[in-house]
Amino acid sequence: MTENKPLILGVSGASGLIYAVRAVKYLLEADFAVELVASKASYMVWQAELQIRMPPDPDEQEQFWREQAGVLQGGKLRCHRHGDVGATIASGSFRTLGMIVMPCSMSTVAKIAAGLSSDLLERAADVQLKEGGNMVIVPRETPLSLIHLRNLTTLAEAGVGIVPAIPAWYHHPKTIEDLVDFVVARAFDRFDIDCIPLERWQGH
Repeated sequence: MTENKPLILGVSGASGLIYAVRAVKYLLEADFAVELVASKASYMVWQAELQIRMPPDPDEQEQFWREQAGVLQGGKLRCHRHGDVGATIASGSFRTLGMIVMPCSMSTVAKIAAGLSSDLLERAADVQLKEGGNMVIVPRETPLSLIHLRNLTTLAEAGVGIVPAIPAWYHHPKTIEDLVDFVVARAFDRFDIDCIPLERWQGH
């Protein structure tokens, strides 16, 4: 990795935590620096989807994410408490590559679109918008209501990349991880990060 600025990874309370886990895996393996903030609701999703308790302490959480991603060493991972609105990533003077919210709940989409900052994830996203930073959200909800679509349109008009959690099939996926990795890779593409082995479309 030649760029030493970190990438912010926001993990909201949407289903599909595997997207965040795979993102952490590939970023750390490629020696990137990651600033991770998980929303309060994401703790409940860990419990519901995998019957796993995510620790609230940032140091313990770093070890937790490394264990889930299977990367105990390499890269740099710093986790933040969801209520710590005084963290580094809450300031526009803190230089980053940008931010990915993955997975992104429709509640989080709505709050970001409305400029609300009730926790650190939302504040960090608001900072990216006001600073003109590179930002991508990976919404997982389906089907989408008209309200969802309008909120997504608001974010797109503000320059946010919308990368829905919809995999392709031309790369002949054989596992769930193959499907997940396609989505993660497409989100990384918005940052010109190419660290996932992916069979890309080569034409007919």
